[in-house]
Amino acid sequence: MAKQKGTWGAVLTGAAEQMDGPPVNPIRIAAAVITDSEGRVLLVRKRGTHCFMQPGGKLNLGESPKEALVRELREELGSRVVEAEFLGVFSAPAANEPFRIVEAALFRTRVAGVILPNGEIEEIAWVGASRESDQPLAPLTRDQVLPLLGWGLREEQPGNGGPRWDRDQ
Repeated sequence: MAKQKGTWGAVLTGAAEQMDGPPVNPIRIAAAVITDSEGRVLLVRKRGTHCFMQPGGKLNLGESPKEALVRELREELGSRVVEAEFLGVFSAPAANEPFRIVEAALFRTRVAGVILPNGEIEEIAWVGASRESDQPLAPLTRDQVLPLLGWGLREEQPGNGGPRWDRDQ
């Protein structure tokens, strides 16, 4: 798994091998794993894109990953972070920027408030472990986050050729 707990750094195992083109600096983001009482995972789709991914976003200059997480969830979902447990730094090809790698500081996050798409978020989806999802998934979500949560590969996903995921029983 492309993970290096607690550090930013060189391109992590796996993501670089999936890239074609010249190497560039990674996009550093903070991302949230938000689940509801039914065990569903919250995914978002940004305006003008097609892949669903974890809510979160790029760090501003001088901002810590946790500060970025708090700001992004307030801006994107209108929610307040109640708790954020750091899970590690994960990398994957960027979903919306060709030839780029995203390095995500991932947090298991509990939020307060009504979750609604705001700002650059066009759509939200709660993806449940017991049902199939037809949403195309960003590589970070598909290859790193869902496996981390114990979801297993089921079959090819229509639309983008990616897998569907179900939580292992």
